[in-house]
Amino acid sequence: MKLFYAPGACSLSPHIVLRELGLPVALEAVDLKTKKTASGADFTSVNPKGYVPALQLDDGEVLTEGAAIVQYLADKYAPGTLAPAAGTVERARVNGHLNFVAAEFHKAFGPLFNPALTPEAREAAVANIGRKVDVVDAALADGRPYLTGPDFTVADAYLFVVLSWAAPFGVDLSSRPRIVEFSRRVAARAAVQAAMAAEKLQKAA
Repeated sequence: MKLFYAPGACSLSPHIVLRELGLPVALEAVDLKTKKTASGADFTSVNPKGYVPALQLDDGEVLTEGAAIVQYLADKYAPGTLAPAAGTVERARVNGHLNFVAAEFHKAFGPLFNPALTPEAREAAVANIGRKVDVVDAALADGRPYLTGPDFTVADAYLFVVLSWAAPFGVDLSSRPRIVEFSRRVAARAAVQAAMAAEKLQKAA
């Protein structure tokens, strides 16, 4: 398999899942501005949508959309571990969190990627991010280590990645200790350390 990624982008989520599962994978970085891969290929020929992640399977099939990729990997290579069995209430709970992170929380950061953002628009965007963080914080309010309980899932991988964007954009999460501890807990996982080191986001601990 080959994962097309951009360092620190949402493609870090399937990268983490691949390493959690111990799967061999080739990595190819993508310049999202030029749409060129590290080998000089036109990335839009791999994924016409023009954004990461894209996972090329051994038979040449290409999967896109992070939430779909992580579910595929979990179901195929370790059923019932990083995602509960399909058709169960437990799976629906994980999917609820996964969809919220993908459709709401991830998108809330979108305006901050615009260098021409006005101060007023930035203030509104940060307030919106805060509302999304509050939803996640409430899920952790009973002291659970991960979104759905004691077990790390694909939803936690995606949430960790989106939370990692807060500091670079100057979004202060320090007033939410449960969120800070969640990020630290996930960051300490060996697979997360390995994925981040491979993307040169930090040195492995």
